Amino acid sequence: MSDARLATLGLAARRLSSAPAALGESPLWDPASGTLWWIDGVAGVLHGLRPEGGGTAIPPQTLGGHLGCIALATDNRLLVARDHAVALHDPATGTTQPFLTLPGADPAMRLNDGKLDRQGRFLCAGMGRGGQPLGALHQIEGSGRHRVLAEGIRIGNGVCFSPAGDVLYFTDTPARAVHAADYDPASGRAGVPRRHIDTGGLQTGIDGATVDAAGNLWAALITIGEIGCFAPDGRLLQRLPAPVDLPSSLAFGGAAMATLFVTSIRDSGTGRAVSRHPEGGHLFALDGIGATGLPEARFTPRPHFQRTAP
Repeated sequence: MSDARLATLGLAARRLSSAPAALGESPLWDPASGTLWWIDGVAGVLHGLRPEGGGTAIPPQTLGGHLGCIALATDNRLLVARDHAVALHDPATGTTQPFLTLPGADPAMRLNDGKLDRQGRFLCAGMGRGGQPLGALHQIEGSGRHRVLAEGIRIGNGVCFSPAGDVLYFTDTPARAVHAADYDPASGRAGVPRRHIDTGGLQTGIDGATVDAAGNLWAALITIGEIGCFAPDGRLLQRLPAPVDLPSSLAFGGAAMATLFVTSIRDSGTGRAVSRHPEGGHLFALDGIGATGLPEARFTPRPHFQRTAP
């Protein structure tokens, strides 16, 4: 069992959720409120928890559609990728405002995993709903400017940045590849992506990922039930057992940014990922890994781009 393996490494995993998600994804720590947010992508539900002091659950909010990921935004809001569009959601009021819909989006494609760069631009990788190479890596600025940085992605995941923000990482999970691209923090321009890590030898692809303060990339090795830590040069530094068999994404958080939060999958709804673990789909906190994370930036929409939902 993974719990026993974790204990032998001096690590501890705590289950934080009371009920499993079908497709738990996009853990996100908000240091301003001490809140951990995450989503159930299939159900279109936003979950929240304040883990300090015993944990206070925030009532789940149904946003509808297929949720790909979330990111922090100004005024205590969240940026939400949903199907072909990006919206601003206010958890305090439960209201959602459309921000940008991708023009000419293929119905067989949807937005999937994403994060903000260090300056607050939103980068989100798409995917073919059936695993076709229909995804692209999108960059969306607060002004509404939209760029495509890469194309031909089957299932885009693992979007994250080096501590200085000058290297962009993203994965194509079925291709078992982590791509890296030189990135200009000032302009948001990205160089040609290069294959940075090949996980074929590990017999797995990478789902969600994050970068610690030292620049190491922590990744959910989804099909082997492990968490991998890779050096900035791509070398595998360590492999840790995940609390369940299908870890989906990771985020550092907590008061000291030293807790690794791990989401997981119960049933993705596609038949590609169905957990056999009794706690599949739950959210976990992994303590004692010896690394700390970096706080996420916030997306700042320009006022004229905030539109009231009809």
